[in-house]
Amino acid sequence: MPVSRDGIEGVSRCGCIKRSRSERLLETARIPPRYAACELSNFALRPPHTNQSLQLAKIAADRFVEHYPMSTPFGLLFMGPKGVGKTHLAVGIIKQLMRVKSIPCLFRTFPELLKEIQNSYNPVSQSSELSLLGPILESEVLVLDELGAQNPSSWVKDTVGYILNYRYNENKVTILTTNYLDRDEPKDTQKGVSYTLAERIGDQMRSRLHEMCKTIIMTGNDFRETVKNTEHHF
Repeated sequence: MPVSRDGIEGVSRCGCIKRSRSERLLETARIPPRYAACELSNFALRPPHTNQSLQLAKIAADRFVEHYPMSTPFGLLFMGPKGVGKTHLAVGIIKQLMRVKSIPCLFRTFPELLKEIQNSYNPVSQSSELSLLGPILESEVLVLDELGAQNPSSWVKDTVGYILNYRYNENKVTILTTNYLDRDEPKDTQKGVSYTLAERIGDQMRSRLHEMCKTIIMTGNDFRETVKNTEHHF
């Protein structure tokens, strides 16, 4: 579009081009419909859901978008119980990066990704492990939701290690969410369930995440449960 600055005529790129690119990025980011309404601007900070950890998490998310890209790339690791808003913030971050800064982003839920990789081993499958992992490895910003949710078999740990190590070595930014913490939680001795993140993904990969990401601990009650109870009231 024509512009004039200090008496000099010229042209500048139309804002609609940037909007069109942002829209394309949003369409290919694979954000599930369940999270379509998640924005940084509507992250719930109203009582009784407000606590300092949620306020600090929101501030960290806003600052991450503001300062991206950083001179030394790093991601975020949101840790905390289910329903406190970890995925909401992760989705809100990449939406803003795509809209405001036209950064290519991708959202994947880790258990679903692992299932797709396993299915690719089927001879009749139309996809391959390489084709599935390509976008995961190369996306400029990747959200991996529900890290540690799968049973920690050797194959799961190896897959986690491959993805995280590749992205670390290539200076790719990764945003992760997990329900597992670093401290020991009570264990179900009958089922042999372990609850630390290191036990779910391996000590080496937990150490790698310390290098790759700023860890953000979120605490609070399950917001989704509160909302559903309100919706189902009659």
